[in-house]
Amino acid sequence: MNASASISLPGLHSPGVGFDQPFEMLDACHDRVRRSLALLQRLLDHLDAHGPDADARAAAGDVWRYFDMAAPHHHQDEERHVVPRLMASGDARLAAAAQQMLDDHRAFEALWSRLGPALAGLRDGSVPDPASLRSDAEAFVARHDSHLPLEDGLAFPAARAGLPPEVLAAMGAEMAARRRPGG
Repeated sequence: MNASASISLPGLHSPGVGFDQPFEMLDACHDRVRRSLALLQRLLDHLDAHGPDADARAAAGDVWRYFDMAAPHHHQDEERHVVPRLMASGDARLAAAAQQMLDDHRAFEALWSRLGPALAGLRDGSVPDPASLRSDAEAFVARHDSHLPLEDGLAFPAARAGLPPEVLAAMGAEMAARRRPGG
């Protein structure tokens, strides 16, 4: 299998939006989450067919890099800028969505505490237990399958509704500052 042809993670370049459009940036992150999850699923199939070859190691590294490095910032963005707005809305449905987001983030952390090291090990040449890797990966993907639509369809639109430009600008500036070295 050629890594660049069938198991690569397309679109690792920066999204067409910046932190001056914070909700569009959150949406772009979800696009990268979906691509990374799809790569993880292809990796599982590739491992079944070809074992832990160079293509599998490269794909494992790509998935690990996104979920270990970028995804935690994304969750912080949501917990600092989306969840509080939903909780303060006075709408029980939005408060429940905020709590579900937080519960999902903690579940992702727990799943990643097993899946992340297995992928890093695969990336570095170790051979993970196939059954454990598949079980953890499938649980990670399944949790995202309900989480992403909740945020895209309810949480983000509700949190964004009526925000003035200066609040959006401050949100984007905080998100960008946290990603700078020492931020």
